[in-house]
Amino acid sequence: MTVSDRDRTATRLLRSSAEHSYDPEIEIDWDAPFVAGKFFVPEHRSSLYGTALWDRLTADQRIELTKHEVASIAGLGVWFETILMQLLIRGYSKQDPTAPHAQYALTEIGDECRHSVMFGRLIGRLDTPVYRPDGVNEFLGRWIAHTATGPRMFAAILIAEEILDTLQREAMADQNVQPLVRMVSRIHVVEEARHVRYAREELARQIRSASRSRLTFDRLVIARAAYLTGTRLVDPRVYRVVGISPEQGRRAARANPYHQETMRWAGERVVAYLADLDLIGGGPAKALWKASGLLPR
Repeated sequence: MTVSDRDRTATRLLRSSAEHSYDPEIEIDWDAPFVAGKFFVPEHRSSLYGTALWDRLTADQRIELTKHEVASIAGLGVWFETILMQLLIRGYSKQDPTAPHAQYALTEIGDECRHSVMFGRLIGRLDTPVYRPDGVNEFLGRWIAHTATGPRMFAAILIAEEILDTLQREAMADQNVQPLVRMVSRIHVVEEARHVRYAREELARQIRSASRSRLTFDRLVIARAAYLTGTRLVDPRVYRVVGISPEQGRRAARANPYHQETMRWAGERVVAYLADLDLIGGGPAKALWKASGLLPR
């Protein structure tokens, strides 16, 4: 029997999953107290860092803001992972259950279940609101979960996964970040590396068989996912905790050169990959990408 490249990759990922998977219930000390004076995201990655609003905050308020910012990131992560699990189970239901690539899809669902529980426990430990997309974004998320296939499915998920991965790789190595956040980040980074490879290879494979009209529509959906991730990674409602209105905080963050650079840096890897696959597009899609703040200058 001939083994496809797709199944060879899946076999390697299944082996890696068996060797390098973690149980957050065991690996993380959920009852450990927070460390006084440590931030919840690297200080310079806070969306208001370097602004006049930031300068007016006390040291405790700055730390509290980063607590809500990491809760916002975790909430968006759970939202995207829930969509991804629905997409993967729909795809698996049409596949041969004996095939390694089908088995890896189930394995990834298992990983994402644990990650969603981990992020949920993190939000609960932070004692913050659950920040998640609402309104039009919530509707579009449900639509993608029930309809997305092919390139737009994997590209949309890659955007969220790779941006979060970049941010967490920095956070897990920063000694000024709370140990709980660093450990959550480390577990997610190790396991997400497999998911990113799987999604990248599936995306490249499916593009080769997609029609021109299909790709035109998919570019628009992908661009909307980029816009959501770039503009809602930090939910504007987080600013209320330090006495700043959501709209005032949103405007300040969007105009903040430090935050603009953070978003371009976080998106650099996935933007370059999607551009190589000709998935950025022009017209309305390009306008959404520009508004996302993820494109390089």
